[in-house]
Amino acid sequence: MNATAALPGPAVRPELDRGLGIAGTIGFGAALLAAILYVAYSIYADASAAGVPTTTYLPFILLFIALLIALGFEFVNGFHDTANAVATVIYTHAMPAHVAVIWSGFFNFLGVLLSTGVVAFGIVSLLPVELILRVGSSAGFAMVFALLIAAIVWNLATWWLGIPSSSSHTLIGSIIGVGVANAMMHGKSGTSGVDWSKATEIGQALLFSPLIGFGVAALLFLAMKVLIRNKALYEEPKDGLPPPFWIRGLLIFTCTGVSFAHGSNDGQKGMGLIMLILIGTVPTAYALNRAVPAHYTAQFHANSMAAANAVGAAPLPDASSEKARAQMTAYIADKRYTAETLPALGVLIRDVDRQVGDYGSLAKVPAAAVGNIRNDMYLASEAIKRLGKEKTAPLPEAGMQTLSTYKGSLDVGTRFIPVWVKVAVAFALGLGTMVGWKRIVVTVGEKIGKSHLTYAQGASAEIVAMATIFGADHLGLPVSTTHVLSSGVAGTMAANRSGLQMSTIRNLLMAWVLTLPVSIGLAGGLYIVFSRLFG
Repeated sequence: MNATAALPGPAVRPELDRGLGIAGTIGFGAALLAAILYVAYSIYADASAAGVPTTTYLPFILLFIALLIALGFEFVNGFHDTANAVATVIYTHAMPAHVAVIWSGFFNFLGVLLSTGVVAFGIVSLLPVELILRVGSSAGFAMVFALLIAAIVWNLATWWLGIPSSSSHTLIGSIIGVGVANAMMHGKSGTSGVDWSKATEIGQALLFSPLIGFGVAALLFLAMKVLIRNKALYEEPKDGLPPPFWIRGLLIFTCTGVSFAHGSNDGQKGMGLIMLILIGTVPTAYALNRAVPAHYTAQFHANSMAAANAVGAAPLPDASSEKARAQMTAYIADKRYTAETLPALGVLIRDVDRQVGDYGSLAKVPAAAVGNIRNDMYLASEAIKRLGKEKTAPLPEAGMQTLSTYKGSLDVGTRFIPVWVKVAVAFALGLGTMVGWKRIVVTVGEKIGKSHLTYAQGASAEIVAMATIFGADHLGLPVSTTHVLSSGVAGTMAANRSGLQMSTIRNLLMAWVLTLPVSIGLAGGLYIVFSRLFG
């Protein structure tokens, strides 16, 4: 892709080569240094508070490398995906490019900080259960390194070519690749290594979101032409001048909304993977939520007893905690409900309750027991989620509701994100927004339609992208900012009969088609290599 191609039509091309300046560069470096020091201090403080010897260097070296790769993924995500949020304000001259990227980076930062975390653990649940349970092993590190490096490589390749490609799409493909490779390495069918129901749910979100972007943006643009009779809205920007005040305000508002929504949705993917890394390297500090409120233990006991009674199945004669764990692991991995499933779940529920009760609170669980309790709680939570997806409900509606309440208690203890993790991801995504954005911006602004982007087209595409991403975030589904925004721009061009540059559309479609198979193959191959390397 040639980033300096001439813009169709008579409009003035925006200034894209102005950097951050001396003050901006100093600020960028200071923010980066502050983030690194804050993360290092936070890990040290958490480890010290949990009684982890901070003079044990190997776990912290592995942690540093893994965090560097995970935050590198979010940094690349920043300049790869968020370029879509600023393209419309830049090409309508609503904001100068160097101001727009700083503005977008700040609201990406806020979006990450205020995110819910639901998407983060939705991504994690795609991974094979046996690898999540052994995340601190060599196989666990091979998994994390393989899927992150594969995602970074494909994102950088498509960025270099100036092709808007989805970081979400890439990460999902990488996770599937690791799951398939892990299953085949253990003599199983490749299809058994992935939670295909969750993968299908996420795949549908990734499939339909660009179609929604194209169709709804086109309809919104046509509705604007009928309802808002302002000729200036539908004309190309002239002489590089900013648009009228109210149009400019609308464009800046939509850019802000897309940036915030992107941070809220995409930032969570890195959070989930960083939590896996932390659980694997420093389980004493991060496997269990030691900051639960004082009343948690009593409430957890009450919910556990209610759940055990709801299950109601008598334990099998040879029931044991070890056998119950094995049965739950097999149930989650193979998704085959048997007569032993509910009795095994009952054993696991009672055993987890006993362990938490014996120690008095999650904060008092000793280092040696943290991993086992966390795995048992994770297994029980995932098994209950799986029971809810059975075609024939194994329990009455009231019983399933009781299990759902108990699952909430389990998740409070295991599915948490420390503030410093959000801050680290926020910095990585926000700072990434400020570099490397030009290639994708040029493609979105110049190479999708045959005419210059108008104010109404930019606003329509951004409004639809913002609404779609916020909706997906509420549902706990990852969607692609790239797909939604670029397809929204294409939809407005089609609605305006401006014509589409088919070479760009073909590149977008090719990237969309190739992203999954390439990332699956790359991550699977890297996982096999790393598994043997870490041995």
